[in-house]
Amino acid sequence: MQNDATRSDDAITDRVAPGPVEGSSDVNTNTTLLSMTDTQAFGVENPDGACPILFVSDHAGRAIPQHLGTLGLGEDELSRHIGYDIGIYGVTRELARALDATYIFQPYSRLVIDCNRKPRKPQSVPEISDGTVVPGNAGLTVDQIGAREDEILRPYQDRIKAELDLRLASHRPLVLFAMHSCTDRPRHDPRPRPWDISVIANSDWRIGNALVDVLKSKTKLCVGINEPYVVNMEMDYTIPVHAEGNQIPYVEIEIRQDLIGDESGQRQWASLLSDLFPKAVDRSGVLDS
Repeated sequence: MQNDATRSDDAITDRVAPGPVEGSSDVNTNTTLLSMTDTQAFGVENPDGACPILFVSDHAGRAIPQHLGTLGLGEDELSRHIGYDIGIYGVTRELARALDATYIFQPYSRLVIDCNRKPRKPQSVPEISDGTVVPGNAGLTVDQIGAREDEILRPYQDRIKAELDLRLASHRPLVLFAMHSCTDRPRHDPRPRPWDISVIANSDWRIGNALVDVLKSKTKLCVGINEPYVVNMEMDYTIPVHAEGNQIPYVEIEIRQDLIGDESGQRQWASLLSDLFPKAVDRSGVLDS
């Protein structure tokens, strides 16, 4: 289950999302992009978890379909934050285990297709990301982009929908935590980002506000609120479609990647958040009924 990759720019070692972890190795049938030996389009850990929290990570892995090679990029670029959310798989896997929660994650690189972007929106298949030109994404046809949507994005998002639908139909308590990490210093803006963890939401701040209160009262962390990103209802996929679209209580999390770039940092953050996340859900009152 563990796959190590080393970032050449800052020499940190990260646990990268593996695949496949649900179903068999020959799941990629009737496809034009993914081969029989490519990673499945989504991963699920602890599928029978009893915790009300459902964890999802849109950018957990950095796999690339064999057909696409390396997208014309070297390891120094593929292992940057433009390729995946560094550290978030390791943190969330430990969280899911500690809380007996289900975790659905995307093992493919966001450079292949960003699974938190609605289809055909800007940066869904980026030709340039944080100053890096992606040769393998230049001049793609509608059919080539469509294959990435149909074989990677849609199966992942459909798996999240199926999990949510199952829980709603069975009247199980449910909250959605969308887990991300962000770079501490993007190339396009050399100013360091001060936030250790950021809490992000759009119109439903019930869990978000409770979590901010818990983080500020229980820790000395620098807590961001809708920093460095916001929920873009027009462009984003996971929160607008699944949470806001179905009135499911949620929060989106961003942890600064330099704090979780190795196993030690991931374990420390998982231990902390496994205590604070349930406290925030309880304080929010979203499950009271």
